[in-house]
Amino acid sequence: MSDLNTTSSLLGLYADVTRMRLMCLLETHELSVAELTRITAVPQPRVSTHLGKLKDAGLIRDRRVGTSTFYRMDAARLSESALAAWRAIAAQLTDAVLADDAERCEEVVASRLGATHWADAVAGQMEHHYSPGRTWEATARAFVGLMHLGDVLDVGSGDGVIAQLLAPRARRYVCLDRSAKVIDAASARLGQLAHVEFVCGDMHAIEVPDNSFDQVLSFSVLTYAQDPKRCIAEWFRVLRPGGSLVLVTLDEHRHQELADAYEHLNRGFAPAGLAAVLAAAGFEVDRCDVAARERRKPYFDVICAFARRPSVAAPHARRGRAAAGKPTSPAAPRS
Repeated sequence: MSDLNTTSSLLGLYADVTRMRLMCLLETHELSVAELTRITAVPQPRVSTHLGKLKDAGLIRDRRVGTSTFYRMDAARLSESALAAWRAIAAQLTDAVLADDAERCEEVVASRLGATHWADAVAGQMEHHYSPGRTWEATARAFVGLMHLGDVLDVGSGDGVIAQLLAPRARRYVCLDRSAKVIDAASARLGQLAHVEFVCGDMHAIEVPDNSFDQVLSFSVLTYAQDPKRCIAEWFRVLRPGGSLVLVTLDEHRHQELADAYEHLNRGFAPAGLAAVLAAAGFEVDRCDVAARERRKPYFDVICAFARRPSVAAPHARRGRAAAGKPTSPAAPRS
């Protein structure tokens, strides 16, 4: 939350046409004063003045490269109110001047890359620039090659996209989903792999013995849980001592209409609260926080949690599992 003076000052910064043009450009590219001058045709002293005000307000950051200074919007460090205000404004902007700026910006960036070595031009910002073969998918597939998985339970596996990536590195891989249709699709995708199994079942009550798996994966599934605490307790039960849980889910949000559209039963989870639930179930939590922020509306934050079942169960964890018991009747959440 912001006080009246802070909010007024912030809106005053956004109220200038040139500063809004600069913010639109710097949201997607890192640019120098000279480049911003070429793109906007605004005199360099005015560009520098506006950049100084935006920097003083913490809306942009700068980086020295030789004799040049490059600027970029500092979205990761913006206050919640500043970021929310900018997103609300930017989402409504459709203007010919901004379209012309964007077109000239691409030309300027292209000419910059042609004038120097690519790596030198994007040093410190490589993740924001395309390079042939340098994609997040290719990087993820390369890192999977370093993994040596044991017996894996993929909770809410869907049609097997993640399983297709990870199963070749596992000893045994079980795809679990409540939907028979998507399990059939997963089987069609991965049926040629003899060590992959396909189970149509409930993530609240998994029909396997205790201590069956070395890893449990839960990717974008917990929002469908009718009883998230019971699910987490169940995942703890089926893990072997020393086994690990990887959980990906949405941060707590207010977009009920989208939750309804995707049949989510939960509007995400606050990281601290989710970590507490994991710990109460007996897990040792390595990490539970926001790992990614979507760049498109409604800008969901995504939580990653990494947790382990201790090699020796703690007394409170044993009591917690005994108290949880079994569900009296099968639930029907999406799993």
